[in-house]
Amino acid sequence: MDKVKSAKTFIQEALAEGQKPCFTCSFQAEDLVVLHLLLEEKPDVPVVFLDTGYHFPEVYAYRDALKERLGFRLVNLTPSLSREEQERLYGRLYETDPSRCCQIRKVEPLFQALEGYDTWFTGLRREQSPTRAHLKPVEEAILHSGHRLKKVSPLYDWTLKEVFAYLAVAGLPYLPLYDQGYLSIGCAPCTAKPLDPQDPRSGRWTGKGKLECGIHLHGKEG
Repeated sequence: MDKVKSAKTFIQEALAEGQKPCFTCSFQAEDLVVLHLLLEEKPDVPVVFLDTGYHFPEVYAYRDALKERLGFRLVNLTPSLSREEQERLYGRLYETDPSRCCQIRKVEPLFQALEGYDTWFTGLRREQSPTRAHLKPVEEAILHSGHRLKKVSPLYDWTLKEVFAYLAVAGLPYLPLYDQGYLSIGCAPCTAKPLDPQDPRSGRWTGKGKLECGIHLHGKEG
C-alpha cells in the first residue's frame, strides 16, 4: 500500500531530524495506525494521552488494554483542576462554555507538556473535518510561549476505510465505540453519533457551533 510506505517515510524522516518526539493519542482508529507505525521505528516514543476526566469508560479500558498488549510508554496528562473541582467552581462548563472547558482540560495541559518536545506526531486526517481539509503532512506548530515544533500527521490523506483496512491487516483491535455508530470520539458529554455520516465530527459538540477543541489550529496554535 503506497500510503503506508508514505506514512512510514514521513515518520522516519521526522525522527531522523528531531531529537525529542512525542505522539498525542486519543486512541481513535487513526491514532492506533500511527502508534503502530511509530513503535516500529521508536518503541520508547512518549504516547501522550489527555486525561480530561470526561472520557468514555470504554476509552480508558481500551487504552489500558493496548498498553498491556503493545508495551508503549504512556504519558497521562491531567488538568490542574480535577473534574470535581472544576464543576464546583464553574459548574458544567461542557454545557455552558465548552470552549473554556477544552481550554482548561485539553489545551493548557497539552501545550505545557509540548514545551519539552521538538516533534509532535498526530493522527489527523483531512477527511475528518472541514477545518482539516487543507492539512499538510508536515507543519510548524507555534505555542503561546513562542516554542516551535514540527507537527507531523502521516495519515493526512488517508480515508477512514483505509485506516480500518490497515488495522484489519495488522490484526489490531479498534475502540468498541465504533461498533455503536460513533465516528469521532472525544469526551463523553460532548460526543454523539454523527448527524451526517459523511461528516464524522458532526457528532462533536452538537449544537454548540464548534468543530475543534483548540489543540489543532494547523500552524496557528499560538
